[in-house]
Amino acid sequence: MNYVDVFLKAINGTINWTWRSITFDVPWYNNYFWGLILISLVVWILEIVFPWRKEQSIFRRDFWLDAFYMFFNFFIFAIVISGFYKVFEVLFSEVGITMTSLSLLDISHWPKWGQLMIFFVLLDFVQWFTHVLLHRFDLLWRFHKVHHSVKEMGFAAHLRYHWMENVLYKPLKVFAVMVLGGFAPEQAFIVHFTAIAIGHLNHANIKLTYGPLKYIFNNPVMHLYHHAYALPKNRRYGVNFGISLSLWDYLFKTNYIPEAGGKIKLGYHDDDKMPHSFFKQLYYGFKKGD
Repeated sequence: MNYVDVFLKAINGTINWTWRSITFDVPWYNNYFWGLILISLVVWILEIVFPWRKEQSIFRRDFWLDAFYMFFNFFIFAIVISGFYKVFEVLFSEVGITMTSLSLLDISHWPKWGQLMIFFVLLDFVQWFTHVLLHRFDLLWRFHKVHHSVKEMGFAAHLRYHWMENVLYKPLKVFAVMVLGGFAPEQAFIVHFTAIAIGHLNHANIKLTYGPLKYIFNNPVMHLYHHAYALPKNRRYGVNFGISLSLWDYLFKTNYIPEAGGKIKLGYHDDDKMPHSFFKQLYYGFKKGD
């Protein structure tokens, strides 16, 4: 097996797929490029029409930095890393580890909506648990600080995160697929777009709680306190770790919403050390002092 060829073909394939998405040459339900843009525009318009923090500018602080992060993390970095993922896939297959070898639950006979629901819930729990680890361990927190350096919340802050988080999250997402025998990832575009929409709304300058559904779905009021500068003394590692679902925070007692005014200081105690430029943030976190 020529691993260099595998590596280059994977990168070339991802570049071609991205270009085909930009030029509308893929089905709409698989067009993550324009899907991301459409969801972003809809949530941004909602921010403009129904602002929670009315003093906040439409082009808030770091708006363009966060907008660039959206495309970098979803497309540019995806192209760069795709070759490595493909090589690992080949290596694992050569030792007998495939997408079905770790299957714990065969859902191939389930209705499509049931398959999507169990995938959504399992994936969200894996991401919630990973998010807790990002706050709990200093090595991981150093990279996660990039996301928490946001000082004014807006939809694009959703995807401001260090590229090392991609390296950590992606294998865990693949693991979630592997334990579900018979699940075809092509079915997952609904989960993908739903997660993007919820994530954008969670970071948006919009006051939403979803009423009684707040105990199931994460929301902007709850997530704002995840980014709070001041945390309760008994929650020094953080609160409200939910990604799409708030359910896990209520189950594991990591929920915290003291009020809903929306005007709180964001960040963390030494966030003044965070470089302001994207390129400097690329290398942030690799030194112990970061």
